[in-house]
Amino acid sequence: MLRKIKQQMRLIWRQRRMSAFIELMHLKKGVKIIDLGGTPQWWEMLDIDLDVTLLNLRPIQNWWKEPLKHNYQFVVGDACDVTDFADNEFDVVFSNSVIEHVGPFEQQEAFARTVQRLAPSYWIQTPSIWFPIEAHCDLPLWWFYPQPVKLVWMRRWQQHKPNYWNMMTDTRVLKLSHLKSLFPEAQVYTEYVAGFPKSYSMYKLK
Repeated sequence: MLRKIKQQMRLIWRQRRMSAFIELMHLKKGVKIIDLGGTPQWWEMLDIDLDVTLLNLRPIQNWWKEPLKHNYQFVVGDACDVTDFADNEFDVVFSNSVIEHVGPFEQQEAFARTVQRLAPSYWIQTPSIWFPIEAHCDLPLWWFYPQPVKLVWMRRWQQHKPNYWNMMTDTRVLKLSHLKSLFPEAQVYTEYVAGFPKSYSMYKLK
């Protein structure tokens, strides 16, 4: 029951976020988008006809229902070092909850350079460190735990939930000041839930 409620809430938040994306980015039919680290799940919520390239480190599993609404291209590649596409080959770069997983600060910088090279407009979303429930492990205020307490949880995940351990080992949530330094030309869309900032989206229009 609790899992279903969480899934429903996440769907509501995603729909709200995509509505903001459409409105703030003035999204129109035929826009050419590259989604770094995404799946059709996000785009199938939209009724606007789009041309979407999905770039992931590994081939993504075909779990969605056919037929799909939009024209998709599936590409395997590293979002921190994209060599298959020219500068401004797309109209918009989109990314949802990816930049916090690419690695240390140098990799986040490389990711930001890729974003700003591939298109004149972009929308880059990432969870807020200040939201009471951590977006990845669902623990309260995880980023403020003392290091010894974090290590206890990490060892437990390593033994019993290796997927959690892998994810949290590589996760580095960014503060808003850090995001502004990576995307100095961007505006900020802050998603609030119960008065707390749940996520930030750095967006720029051509």
